[in-house]
This record gives sequence, structure tokens and C-alpha cells, in this order.
Amino acid sequence: MAKASVYFTKEITPDSLIKIYHALEKQLHGKIAVKISTGEPGGHNFLQPALIKDLVTELQGTIVECNTAYEGRRNTTAEHWEAIKEHGFLDIASVDLMDEEGDFPIPVANGVHLKENYVGAHLKNYDSMLMLSHFKGHLMGGFGGALKNMSIGVASAKGKAYIHGAGVPEEIWTADHDSFLESMADADKSVVDYMGADNIVYINVANRLSVDCDCDSNPHEPEMADLGVFASVDPVALDQACYDAVKNAADPGKAALIERMDSRNAIHTVEVAAQHGIGVRDYEIINID
Repeated sequence: MAKASVYFTKEITPDSLIKIYHALEKQLHGKIAVKISTGEPGGHNFLQPALIKDLVTELQGTIVECNTAYEGRRNTTAEHWEAIKEHGFLDIASVDLMDEEGDFPIPVANGVHLKENYVGAHLKNYDSMLMLSHFKGHLMGGFGGALKNMSIGVASAKGKAYIHGAGVPEEIWTADHDSFLESMADADKSVVDYMGADNIVYINVANRLSVDCDCDSNPHEPEMADLGVFASVDPVALDQACYDAVKNAADPGKAALIERMDSRNAIHTVEVAAQHGIGVRDYEIINID
């Protein structure tokens, strides 16, 4: 199979996000969802409203998110709306908490563990989607990028438990680890099939590279410097490129993030997503600086 194109700029600014989106030459259409993490209160590494505002405005997009499945300040609709307001997202765009009115199942074709994936009910309202992800570490997944944002992020609170539990929500925190990673890839397959591969584009912002996710209310401070912005129409190639960029960085501070990624076998989600056919792991970097 042909290599995927992954666009890259070292510049992390509102203008660079717009520039890299246009480099994809993929026009999103209709009602556009911009999927981000709104960030657990107490944390501060999530993509800042000032950074993403101009791109969201150009797309006339709606910021979308779903409730969490863990204890915190985003696991109920009321508290999640407060967090969204506190973090400034209501100041820059319309926001939609997609599972505020429940969820619905979408099928997983040939899933390793999942036969269906429960996503926010409001997903039905969107024609296309920008998966706008903060690339960083993650306590369980090893790293969070496009594939995690599309799987765990688009899933409702109920859906998150299904994914974490590899189809058994009661085992949300006790399921076999690789089965959890494989279930994220299953969920990714379902979202791509539901939305249509031509209707999603992906941008990963590799800044504030903590070993911890934006779902952590007290994340470790980053130990390595920012890398830049990566974008692709292929989520597998995009996450692979970001993983490789951390590994290949000259920055000695990368050691902590590499340990976090590899101790959790993070690349396995990328492997299984490729097996599902939603992307390829071979890519070429196209620098737009």
C-alpha cells in the first residue's frame, strides 16, 4: 500500500493550525464537529481556546465532547458544562456535549472484542469531523492522540466503560490491558465507518508533552520540549508519526514519555487500527514550514 502523507510544522500557533488544515486539501462540509478534550479541571495541558479559536471559527465548527466514565468534574453533564465554561471554550465557539441526551450503538465490523460502540446521541447531527487532538502520554493507553480521541473521546460515558472493559463494562478498570488497546481500535473502526473516511480529518498538536493525559487533574509537568503540529487524513499514520517523533527526538527529556508509551504497549492500538484497514503505518513527512 502507498505511504500516507503526514504534514508537519514546528510552529504551534493559531495560524499554523489553519495552514496545516489547508495543506490537507480536504474540505470538511455540512455541520462540522471539532472533537477536542475539554480537559479535567486542575489540569492545564489541554489545547487552549486561544490556540484553536481561529481554526474552529473558520470551519464554523461546533466543539464536541462526551462525559467521562471516571470520578471527577466531567462525569456528570452539569459539572462538565461548568468545566467547559471555566476552561474558556464557550467563549470561542458553540459547544455540544454529545451524550447529554444519551447515546446510541454503532456497529463494529469484525471487531477484536467489540460488536458495537456506544457514542454520544448528538453524533447523528454532524456531517463531518475534525479530530483535533493533543498528543501526550496517558496513564493507561500509553499515549493519547487521534486514535484515542476518536475512540474513547467520541464514546459516551457508557461507551467508555465498554471500551475500557473490552466489551464488559463492569471490568472497566480490570480488563486485560492489550484487550483494552484492541477495543480502542475496534471503536475507531466503528466511528470511521459511521462517519465515512472521507468526512474526517486529523490534527495532532504535540505540545505540553506530559506523560499524563488531559483527563488527569494533576498531571506531571512535561520533561521534553514541544515538537509541533502534525496532520493527516490517515489517523494510523498520524499517531505513528507522532510516536516516532518522540522516539527520534534529540531531547533527552523524551525518556519519561517513551517509558510511559512503551510500558503500556501503546503502539498496539496503532497496530490493530492498521489491521482494521482504517489507515497505514507507513508515511512520509511533508514539512510545511
